[in-house]
Amino acid sequence: MRRADRLFQIIQILRRSRQPVTADAIALELETSKRTVYRDIADLVGQRAPIRGEAGIGYILEDGFDLPPLMLTPDEVEAAVLGAQMVAARGDPALKRAAEDLVAKIAAVIPEQLRPLVLEPATRAAPSWHAVPDNVDMAEVRRCIRTGRKITLTYRDEQERETRRTVWPFAIGYYETSRLLVTWCEMRQAFRSFRTDRVTAAEFSEDRYPERPATLRARWRRLREEHWSKMKEAS
Repeated sequence: MRRADRLFQIIQILRRSRQPVTADAIALELETSKRTVYRDIADLVGQRAPIRGEAGIGYILEDGFDLPPLMLTPDEVEAAVLGAQMVAARGDPALKRAAEDLVAKIAAVIPEQLRPLVLEPATRAAPSWHAVPDNVDMAEVRRCIRTGRKITLTYRDEQERETRRTVWPFAIGYYETSRLLVTWCEMRQAFRSFRTDRVTAAEFSEDRYPERPATLRARWRRLREEHWSKMKEAS
């Protein structure tokens, strides 16, 4: 790997992680030595890249630094196009249009030699033949998640029992045949997930819930990790 490419990849590795990345991990991914990584980090710091950390602990890239946004590798282009295909196949109409627009924008701005990867991709996402329709405006649901606003759902469960509850939405799970709205339920005072095809009515409130969506997502992930850890210990 050329030195310039290696420096670029180090920035990419640091940018994708929120936690300190050790020289060992960087060296393993780049298939080089720790000594080379230390030297490259020193060179990047000398070029005023805001890298903070030290040997033996790890390195992080501070906020406010960016590379030219169109320096995409062929693998990155193919990953973006494949991801957009999956979203177009499984997302709601607004996300489908956004995915198609994204692919068009990528094709318009990447170098000419990479354009066939977008216009004639070698990778294809299979269509979602058995997806059930959403019974709720998913674009509005995503707006509520972004802004931390409440939704009042009328929901029919597997036993056809209907309940009405106010929830704090913070995530959407996209599965092969259905979507799950992940929330904090005011009635149950606990995390609850709702299949969007079983929602019979939704009222979108302008009232904000008291916690940040990111905070709820972190709590929810932590509880899931604890649950699966206990399941493994019991098996």
